[in-house]
Amino acid sequence: MKIWQKNIEVNKGIETFTVGKDRELDLQMAAFDVLGSLAHVKMLASINLLTEAELIEVTDALKVIYTEIEAGDFVIEDSVEDVHSQVEWLLTQRIGEAGKKIHSGRSRNDQVLVDLKLYFRSCIEEMVGNTSTLFNQLIELSNTHATKLLPGYTHLQIAMPSSFGLWFGAYAESLVDDMELMLAAWKITNKNPLGSAAGYGSSFPLNRTMTTDLLGFELLNYNVVYAQMGRGKTERILAQAMSSVAATLAKMAMDVCLFINQNFGFISFPSELTTGSSIMPHKKNPDVFELIRSRCNKIQALPNEIAMMTTNLPSGYHRDLQLLKENLFPAITSLNECLEMCNFMLQHISIKDDILKDAKYDYLFSVEVVNDLALQGVPFREAYKIVGEQIETGNFKPMYEVKHTHEGSIGNLMNKEIAAAMQKTLSQFGFEKVNKAIENLVAL
Repeated sequence: MKIWQKNIEVNKGIETFTVGKDRELDLQMAAFDVLGSLAHVKMLASINLLTEAELIEVTDALKVIYTEIEAGDFVIEDSVEDVHSQVEWLLTQRIGEAGKKIHSGRSRNDQVLVDLKLYFRSCIEEMVGNTSTLFNQLIELSNTHATKLLPGYTHLQIAMPSSFGLWFGAYAESLVDDMELMLAAWKITNKNPLGSAAGYGSSFPLNRTMTTDLLGFELLNYNVVYAQMGRGKTERILAQAMSSVAATLAKMAMDVCLFINQNFGFISFPSELTTGSSIMPHKKNPDVFELIRSRCNKIQALPNEIAMMTTNLPSGYHRDLQLLKENLFPAITSLNECLEMCNFMLQHISIKDDILKDAKYDYLFSVEVVNDLALQGVPFREAYKIVGEQIETGNFKPMYEVKHTHEGSIGNLMNKEIAAAMQKTLSQFGFEKVNKAIENLVAL
């Protein structure tokens, strides 16, 4: 059953090709489709397109469907094209004529748009929650291992002393910036497209402000043409924010894969959290972090994939947009899994003590010696030359004491300030307002 079909039977091959993976992917949006319909029918009643009795009948039936979805008892039948058709068909079967009225003043275009935005809001909340958990874990590890030194590298050559406090804290602060991008994606997502219909509005006197309030959106997508143009753009911006988080995780995963290597030996994990080899009995492979690295590199390609699918489309709706779900939905799941697994693994990380006591790291302290000479009044370039000659002649003597005290250095990590910056960003999402609106909508 298709809500757009008239008296012509569509070719089966065409139907299979055009429906694609919609039934499978739309299940993730089912609850949000019902929420959008609950808001829409309340608005329809307010402009006298539904009677009070019909509103009660439709609302009660929608809430039953919502409960079935939450319980996992909802399916999109093979004879039905998508979630929107399934919900409308169920309503019509259960309550008759009143169910046929819910599509008044609405196109499947804006119905999909509002479903997606409600779904993306929920996904963003989950991703932000997982990121916040990982952030807290990184800050805790940074504070715990603040004084434990490790080599810092440039060009993969030993460079200067670093610390685990710096290393963990660096990735924590990286997540702060990632959440700034996610906040931008949230603000764009949290605008109501409902009432734009097929992208050109409706002759019904729709109250779009009412549905905006009912669904907890911050603002409207005011221009009905732009509301439709937002499809693809919203996905691309969300993908860019996800890509930023993924880039942080991929870089950290690469560091872990290096640091766990026997030639580095800076960190380790329990044997049960690593994998072995079918032929080499000594192997303890960091497969989890290798997969995080690869998954997150794949997510970093997502914005470009979406851009290439939408870049030459004119205004208005096009069926191309349907395929965005196939790229974005699995990526959201994958990123959440990577965040959760990374947090789990870091709960079990072990840090090697006294790494820099190995003589091969003595040159890490060359800058410390140069700086000490400079503090004694030797011009920096002259001090640099002196230490360079000592290294060339084999007379260099390292200064093992690290005296880094400025903001953000080994001795002054600024983790409280980093945590405050994260909290400031997280407080701007407004998840409580959205969740309260949805609770009220379901309860009404």
